[in-house]
Amino acid sequence: MKVPSTSKLRNSIVAVSFAAVLALTGCSDDQSAPSGASDGGGEQPPAASDGGGAPQAGGEQAMPEADVSDVPDVVAEVNGEKISKDEFVKAYEPQFQQASMQQQSTGQEIDQADLKKQVAGQLVDNHLLLQAASDAGIKASDKDIDATLEEIAGQNGMGSADEVIKALEQQGMSEDDVRKDAASQFTLTTYIEQEADIKQPSDEELKSQYDQLVAQQEQAGGQQGEVPPFEDVKDQLADQATSQQQGEAATKLADDLEKKGDVTINI
Repeated sequence: MKVPSTSKLRNSIVAVSFAAVLALTGCSDDQSAPSGASDGGGEQPPAASDGGGAPQAGGEQAMPEADVSDVPDVVAEVNGEKISKDEFVKAYEPQFQQASMQQQSTGQEIDQADLKKQVAGQLVDNHLLLQAASDAGIKASDKDIDATLEEIAGQNGMGSADEVIKALEQQGMSEDDVRKDAASQFTLTTYIEQEADIKQPSDEELKSQYDQLVAQQEQAGGQQGEVPPFEDVKDQLADQATSQQQGEAATKLADDLEKKGDVTINI
C-alpha cells in the first residue's frame, strides 16, 4: 500500500508540465515514495457544471477534450516576461487529462475555466520564483540536472534518469525539454530551501503522522489496504513533511514576489 499524501503541493515547486506529464506515465509503483514531482503537486479542480463528456454505451463516460480555443496568445506577463499560449497549453493539457481520469472514477465534471485559472496562476508563480532564483545567482549545472532526474526516477519506481527521459519522450516531450524542466525544478527547490527555513521532521513528528494514518485506515475499515510498518514508510513520511514545508514556503514566496512585481494575467 502506498502511503497517502498528507498534503497537496502547489505546483510552484516544480515545472508544471514536467510534473503533470510524469504523473500520467503510470510508471510509479505502490512502494514508490510520494513526491511532488510525480503527482504534479497541484490542487485538483473542483466539480462544476461544464466541460464533461457525454456518456457512452454501457455506462462508460467519454473522455472530455481540453478546450483551449479561448486562450489568448499571451496568457500572462510577469515583470515584462510573457507566458505564451504554447507554454500554457503544454502545462494545461496534462493537468486536464489527469482531471479527466479522476472524473471517470468520481463522475464529477471538470470546470475548465477554473482549471485554466489555476494553471495560469501556477505558471505565474513558477516565473516569479525562477526570476528571483536567477537574481540570486542560482543556476543548475548538468550535474545538478542529472541528480534531479535520478531523484525523480527513485521517487517514481524507475531505475535511472534515462528511464525518466524515455517515459516522458513517449508523452511527446523532447530530451532537451525534460532536462530544461529538471533544471527548473532544481532551481526552484534550491531557491526555496535558501530562502525558507526547511526543517527535517523529528522521529516524534513522523510517528505522530504515522499514527494518524493508522487511525484513518481503521476508520476506513481497511478498504485502502494495510498500512506498512512505521520503519518501512518512515522515509516516505519524512519526504512528505519536507515537501509540505516547501509547498507552503513556495506559496508565501510567490505571493510576496507578486505583490512587489508587475503581473498581469489575461485568463
